[in-house]
Amino acid sequence: MAAPPWAAGLTSFGLFSLGAIFPVMGFTFFAGTLAIVTSLALSGFALFAIGAATSVFTGQGAPPSGLRQLAFGYVAAGITFGIGHLIGVAINV
Repeated sequence: MAAPPWAAGLTSFGLFSLGAIFPVMGFTFFAGTLAIVTSLALSGFALFAIGAATSVFTGQGAPPSGLRQLAFGYVAAGITFGIGHLIGVAINV
C-alpha cells in the first residue's frame, strides 16, 4: 500500500532539510579553505550514505549506489558553482 501524498511530502521535506545541514556545517564551525574542505567532505559522506541506503530499496549493491549518488551530487555542486561563478556570485570565506 502506498503512503498518502502528505506523508511522502513530509518525509521528502524532512530528508531534504536533514541533507541541507551537511554542506552548511563546514561554514558554521570553520572559515576559509578549512570550511570549504569540511563542507565538501561532510557533503560527500552524506551523499554516499544516502546512495548506499537507497540500495535497500533498489536491490543494487551499496557501494555502486553510494558512488553514483556521490558522483551526481558533486557534478550538481560543480554546475551550481560554475553558474554562480559566471554570474558573479561568490561567498566570502
